[in-house]
Amino acid sequence: MTPAYNNKLQKFARTLRKNGTKGEAMFWLNVLKAKQVWPYQFNRQFPVGNYIVDFICRRLKLIIEIDGSSHLVKNEEDFQKQQFLESKGFTILRFSEGVVVYKINDVVEEIDYAIQCLEQNSSLSDTSKK
Repeated sequence: MTPAYNNKLQKFARTLRKNGTKGEAMFWLNVLKAKQVWPYQFNRQFPVGNYIVDFICRRLKLIIEIDGSSHLVKNEEDFQKQQFLESKGFTILRFSEGVVVYKINDVVEEIDYAIQCLEQNSSLSDTSKK
């Protein structure tokens, strides 16, 4: 079951959207916004449980995180966030800010592969229920 949208984090999420990094803004505008590359809706800076994720496709249960310089060393909070999201069935892809800015095509290819795998797993589980 997907955790409920946390209204208490809504204002903070809005602030993060307005003050995102160069990589986040570029990735949103050139790849995810308005289903430009994939036929799935992604949300930006979206509250999940007690955390805010950079980008989420709720239909695929896919989360994309862009780690800036503050994420060079994972801390306990990052670890807990990752564990929580994975326990809820999310697949999490992480990319560094530099890779998103300078090698965006590589990022798109990796996400495309992950989406294909998730679609295949989803269709396999759908057929097994019949």
